[in-house]
Amino acid sequence: MAQPSITATPFGELPNGQTAQLFTLTNGSGLEVRITNYGGIVTHFFAADRQGQPGDIVLGFDSLAGYLTDAYTAANPYFGGLIGRFGNRIKEGRFALNGQPFTLATNNGPNHLHGGQHGFNQQLWHAEMLVDLGPALRLTYLSPDGEEGYPGNLAVTVLYRLTADNALRIEYTATTDRATPLNLTNHSYFNLGAGTTPDILGHELTLHADRYTVVDDTLIPTGELRPVAGTPFDFGQTHTIGERIGQVPGGYDHNWVLRGEGFRLVAEAHEPATGRTLQVLTDQPGIQFYAGNFLAGTLTGKQGRAYPKHGGFCLETQHFPDSPNQPAFPNTVLQPGEVFRSVTEYRCGVR
Repeated sequence: MAQPSITATPFGELPNGQTAQLFTLTNGSGLEVRITNYGGIVTHFFAADRQGQPGDIVLGFDSLAGYLTDAYTAANPYFGGLIGRFGNRIKEGRFALNGQPFTLATNNGPNHLHGGQHGFNQQLWHAEMLVDLGPALRLTYLSPDGEEGYPGNLAVTVLYRLTADNALRIEYTATTDRATPLNLTNHSYFNLGAGTTPDILGHELTLHADRYTVVDDTLIPTGELRPVAGTPFDFGQTHTIGERIGQVPGGYDHNWVLRGEGFRLVAEAHEPATGRTLQVLTDQPGIQFYAGNFLAGTLTGKQGRAYPKHGGFCLETQHFPDSPNQPAFPNTVLQPGEVFRSVTEYRCGVR
């Protein structure tokens, strides 16, 4: 059996002349993940099928250039990126803290999405390779006061590491010197067919959630947490993604209210032909299940493969959208003196 390892190679040059690195992590038992310090993007994720054959189960590009093209900027799917300061949407790009109003970019129709025009997924993070944790990559970024309109100097650390039981573990830590909303996540798009299935509609999905956040036509929560029972949002029993997607206007792009608290299993996907499974474990209260509705075949990724509508799905662990404007939702404001900590795992297997 191979030894766990982490290596670094150049990944490409940014317009400002800085060079991004690509880090390859292998756990010695069949899992290989590649991550660039540009945006903390997970570019490749190789997991074995039931025959033991590895395949790349995430959407992305083989070089940095793919993430910098005009076509990518126009489509803006956030492939594999770290999302912050605030993942998901904030209504009209506005919120108030301690009576003070703040205004953010409206980069998704009338609303603010995923941290703004230049969120964490477009920043060059400082990277450290760690061998003693299994292997691991530590990324750090200081988001200055006022960046994208957010208050406070926010110091963020994200630790990516591979576990012995074939999981990509993501540990988030953050501190601030001024109260600020915070909602960190990773935006990987998965297709467990690894190139053998053009879309993810045949994937089977289970979500450990009894309610979801109802949204308006701009995907902002109304405040209602509606039971999933008897609706196309009920994945308590396993269903294929495509089975009822036609009953959901626009397709799945919603936050599910997860059962339980603490670090726990919250979702599982299964691709029947290859046998690959993906379990999601987190300590977060919500998960955004997005079925790639806005992919349109305009982007050509690895191995010359175009990414069509529903070409991948996301399971983004998170707090609820628009939480800064929804006092009944779990709190997302990080205060000075506090340390934000969160853990999510994407665990691979077969059946």
